[in-house]
Amino acid sequence: MRFLLETEQRAFAASLDALLTAAGTPRTVREWSRGDHTGGRALWSRLADAGVFALAVPEEYEGLGCRPVDLAVAFVELGRHAVPGPLVETVTAAALIREPGPAKRLLPALAAGRSVATVACAGAYALDGDLADVRLSVAPDGVRLAPGHDPVRPSLDPARRLTRLWPGGELLASGPPPKALLLARLTTAAQALGVGLALLDRTVGYVRRRTQFGVAVGSFQAVKHRLADARIALEFARPLVLGAAVTMAPADVAAAKLGACEAAYTCARTALQLHGAIGYTQEYDLSLWLTKARALRSAWGTPQECRADVLAARG
Repeated sequence: MRFLLETEQRAFAASLDALLTAAGTPRTVREWSRGDHTGGRALWSRLADAGVFALAVPEEYEGLGCRPVDLAVAFVELGRHAVPGPLVETVTAAALIREPGPAKRLLPALAAGRSVATVACAGAYALDGDLADVRLSVAPDGVRLAPGHDPVRPSLDPARRLTRLWPGGELLASGPPPKALLLARLTTAAQALGVGLALLDRTVGYVRRRTQFGVAVGSFQAVKHRLADARIALEFARPLVLGAAVTMAPADVAAAKLGACEAAYTCARTALQLHGAIGYTQEYDLSLWLTKARALRSAWGTPQECRADVLAARG
């Protein structure tokens, strides 16, 4: 099966790429890591104006309807530019809030970018709980609006600031929300695909510039093989992500999450090896994508959990 984006979707991706390139996201990421959200919130508003968050909000609440394929297209670009913040959690929150009362109260602000949301399953950490205006705690019996959060904890990716949400709070929806959590996995997969693409592009550019023995490092056969393996992994992951966005079947989404995150992790390892010691330094922009690739690998489903879901569906 071959997946081709429509003209409007390609234009949407190109417009996001241009917006984020002009924004200079590496500086924003570093500010976000230090707890300075000023630049990040400004960028968040611009993404909302582009319609990113409205893609997860029903039309009756000032959104564009739930459009998983368009969300996947957007999140690939967000990953390519390492945009910080609870992006996945905000679109997931929009899918979790289903009751008319809470939806009317909360969703228009999420679609317009005036509010930021975070989501955590029982016992898990929430992303950017100190920043979020809407904090959702997901338990087997339903979704609650958490009344507060614990202090921020550091994580592997400095831009992913973790907190524990307080128990209790207003009940927004009863019963398990599997489809909403599928959206979290799908957008995480798309984001990881974008991270992998950025890592590969930056590494290819680096080995073209770096010379050894009077020639570009990229001309060495061993380097070409490593880059080819990373490219193949990404090309196999891309149709998995787009296919899962079309079907939204649990097994397809799990396979997409597994494929995209493992491809991004392969690209991270390749990038680190081919950059050498400079790849380890926090001052070098490559580190912004390296840490994100590792963090996304276990977010919203570890590789082991995703494999188990795929195998369970096959019976």
